[in-house]
Amino acid sequence: MATVSPPAAAVDVPAGERGATRVADRVVAKIAARAAREALREASPGDPTGAHATVTVTRRDVHPPFGEARLRIAVELVYPAPIGPQCGLVRRQVAERVRTLAGMTVAEVAVQVERLNSPLLADRERLR
Repeated sequence: MATVSPPAAAVDVPAGERGATRVADRVVAKIAARAAREALREASPGDPTGAHATVTVTRRDVHPPFGEARLRIAVELVYPAPIGPQCGLVRRQVAERVRTLAGMTVAEVAVQVERLNSPLLADRERLR
């Protein structure tokens, strides 16, 4: 006859010995990229090229419970458009989403404009 041990949840383990939850950098990058794309779609809803964002995450595990993130985001924007306000919208949206979904402190969100796409020049051949 087999004996059954109590479930792991029934055993009282002190909080400091239970382990920790760590959100992987690639998960933080995915959250940030999606938030950036949503912000860009909101800023220019008629953009036929679609929003693009590339994210780099730098982490410091000094702020509980899930650490601090510094994010670098490269985006493609439609031109002509107000570039500064679009970058500000991306910065705010990304910081808020990472704080909410990953539980991390966001120390910095640096937005780099990687490319400007002009729908006016889309039908013309590329100028050299």
